[in-house]
Amino acid sequence: MKRSNTGSRCGVLAALVLAALASGGCAVGPEYRDPPPVDTGSGWSQPADSNVAEFNNSTWWATLGDPDLTRLVEAALANNLDLQQAQAQIDEARALRDRAAGGHAPVVEIDGSVMRRRQSANGPLPIASIPGIERDQTIYEAGFDAGWEIDLFGRTRRALQSADAVVQAAQAEAVGVRISIAAEVARSYLSLRGAQRELAARTGSVTALTLTRDLVEMRFGVGDAAQAELDAVDARVAAAEAAIPGIEAKLRSAALGLGVLLAQPPERELALLETTADAIVLVPIPLGERADILRRRPDVLAAERRLAARTTDIGVATAELFPKLSIGASGGFQALDAGNLFESTSQTFSVMPLISWRVLDGGRVRAEIRASEARQAQAALAYEQTVLAALGEAERALANYRLGLEAVERRSRAVEAARRSYGHAQDRYRAGDIALTEQLAEERNLRDAEDAYARTHTSAAVALVALFKALGGGWEGQSDLQAPANARSAVDAITHRNAPEK
Repeated sequence: MKRSNTGSRCGVLAALVLAALASGGCAVGPEYRDPPPVDTGSGWSQPADSNVAEFNNSTWWATLGDPDLTRLVEAALANNLDLQQAQAQIDEARALRDRAAGGHAPVVEIDGSVMRRRQSANGPLPIASIPGIERDQTIYEAGFDAGWEIDLFGRTRRALQSADAVVQAAQAEAVGVRISIAAEVARSYLSLRGAQRELAARTGSVTALTLTRDLVEMRFGVGDAAQAELDAVDARVAAAEAAIPGIEAKLRSAALGLGVLLAQPPERELALLETTADAIVLVPIPLGERADILRRRPDVLAAERRLAARTTDIGVATAELFPKLSIGASGGFQALDAGNLFESTSQTFSVMPLISWRVLDGGRVRAEIRASEARQAQAALAYEQTVLAALGEAERALANYRLGLEAVERRSRAVEAARRSYGHAQDRYRAGDIALTEQLAEERNLRDAEDAYARTHTSAAVALVALFKALGGGWEGQSDLQAPANARSAVDAITHRNAPEK
């Protein structure tokens, strides 16, 4: 008889489990497929250079040929605190994903207790008149309680899908932090080196102006120069000298900023001020199709994953419209004598199916669904905005760099012309054809041209860094940072929809 009761209980439990498994394919709410179509245009607004050599976009800083730059970027990528925070956010998202996955498994608690009690002799149960039952009892219990919510309508499954997408978004955002750090280190370093060259040119100009002032002062002493001429050259010397502290401040600020980016004390990289380096060579870089940058832009990938998460959240809210089925079970042993606790006759067992349904709460549930749909709409708009902003940033960065290259070329020609003119002035001065002041004027012109070239080259170098960042360079091929596969495939779908016809 006992065996029959046990079999009956097991049969009920098995039937409930089978029913749960049979219903496992049902999940309410929208299925996320692809992000909404975005018009990405037909291609670059400026013609791409077809004669450009291949470039390693994943470690672009190393291809610029400056060992100090490579050292600084790699140190920042290894130690930067912002990147460590981004990694911690990935860990948090993964932990929350694991918590969501736990919703598929039953919850089991094990407990044990010993209770000493005295029952009333005058209560509803006449303890004193029942043979063999004492008022004072010690009850020993050991057992388990288990609960399992069956995912009838996919609430747990949708929550897990959302958590997966959030993890992938966090990974993409960490990639974005990596790209930003590499770009900021390069920008600071190139600004520092450019300021050094600017300072050298400005110092040379001050030297030439000072010599000119000395000559004018000598002429003024013998009556060959007017006070106005001396005042004019004094003003030029003062103006040239006034620019030097600002350049020195830029130098020190860039060096201090590099220390912080490397997660070191700010003064750690001040030694860079005592060294020099050749200017990097500025060359055109390959671009590929404009829509291809969407595959490399981590902000686009993150926005797509956020959209996927918000879409599946609708299913989580919609599942609240339907009943929930859970199974509770408990079992164990109970005895008045500890020595008999684990005997078969001390066994206890219970199974309790439970159905709950927010029948009279439909207004609140539907409001939650509408809120989820509104969040999904916001995510879709944010995704579209991110795509268009990425394309716009890339176009601006490309234009700035190309115009920067043109400006550098023109400034280079200006320096060469000023250098030739200064050489002619030196020859004429040695021949006695011109005064020293005229030769010094040509030297000042050369220093001014060199100063302008240094500033223009620095601006173009910074524009190159901005272009690499806009193209999403600086992470592909890194084993520690993988692109979310779902995001890449989804963005590929956009790229294919908007690819220009051959």
